[in-house]
Amino acid sequence: MKRSRLLLAAVALGVLTGCQASSVLGINKAEKPIPRDALAYMKSEGMTQASPIMMRIFKEEEVLEVWKQRPSGKYALVKSYDICAYSGKLGPKFKEGDRQAPEGFYFVDKRLMNPNSSYHLAFNLGFPNSYDRSHGRTGSFLMVHGDCTSAGCYAMTDDGVEEIYAFAREALRGGKQSAFQVQAFPFRMTPENLARYHDHTHFNYWKMLKQGYDHFELTKQPPQVHACGRNYVFNVSATEGQKFRAGAQCPEMRMPSRLASAYSEMASNHALAFEKAVAKLEGRPAASNALKQSIIPEETIAVIEASLKAANAAPEAELELEVEPAPIAEAPLPATQQLQSTPITAPAPAPAPATTPAPAAAPVTVETTFVETTSVTVPAPTTTSAAPVSVTPLPTAPAPAPAIVTTGQAQITTTAQ
Repeated sequence: MKRSRLLLAAVALGVLTGCQASSVLGINKAEKPIPRDALAYMKSEGMTQASPIMMRIFKEEEVLEVWKQRPSGKYALVKSYDICAYSGKLGPKFKEGDRQAPEGFYFVDKRLMNPNSSYHLAFNLGFPNSYDRSHGRTGSFLMVHGDCTSAGCYAMTDDGVEEIYAFAREALRGGKQSAFQVQAFPFRMTPENLARYHDHTHFNYWKMLKQGYDHFELTKQPPQVHACGRNYVFNVSATEGQKFRAGAQCPEMRMPSRLASAYSEMASNHALAFEKAVAKLEGRPAASNALKQSIIPEETIAVIEASLKAANAAPEAELELEVEPAPIAEAPLPATQQLQSTPITAPAPAPAPATTPAPAAAPVTVETTFVETTSVTVPAPTTTSAAPVSVTPLPTAPAPAPAIVTTGQAQITTTAQ
């Protein structure tokens, strides 16, 4: 019903304006400013237009969220938008022509921004990435765009995509990030939601995506994303100088010990909540010894255990996460798909973010070539005095766990296999 109303409204607007409102007003649609309500919230949070962004997409809830980085390094939700239309159903995209909107972790740089789109404005998600290619998945020009129609993309209203495009444009021009992360999920990855699909053909894939979702909920920072063993892995480093390759076996990996500890506790709690939700759906008593394997892959549990063991053996050692970003879409885009805008000039490095004192422990250092080196600490939970702007109220979801660990942001670094 919501899509029908939006489509009718879009048709009516087209009749009244002939889709030429921007031209009539003499305003370049690709240069529309960030909306005033969002600017007011950003100012209250110490954000600027150049502050890094990330986006989350939820198919079932039909919502796209725009998050921005606070001075502390953590991200806050600035604004959410109704998705006007997406094609296909819940689940990943497999091949060209299946009209399926992708799910996964993608990175958008200035080459993927299209101010001259036939669908008002657009940016390409960069599908297929190295994970997708390792599974032989094909497709091209999978985008977030306007025009409220979709053939494998996420379509917004024209007004909505103008605002979303403005957030992306200003962040990329600001020079503080060369690409922003887009996380596309089938639904909000709570244990209760996952329980509703526990017997779905894509359950194991969604269980893998949930790891990245959980890492963001813990840290309020976009996770570092790699691909190896034909899987996504998050916030890990390869030991002894080994590399991540999507189609090759995963190297020996380590996760920062504080994150490993926090994530292990979250997984235990989520496993219990998942078991209770499944038992309720199946009309049986819930087991009291729910296993983490029910909610996260066994390979991840092994990494957590190895990381904690290594930290206990050398408690004073610091674990470094080295990330060397590589383009997600190696093939150059056609000229019509490239950004036509003022060249991006990197500003002077920003001062190191302030952190709240934490219990005495050696900080974990995250070194990347994508973001400045950051000392990772565990701040005390904080509360936000202002609320983010929302186009429509979001469905109520369980309160996220308090921010525990801070990590860096980086791109998938694997090569095509």
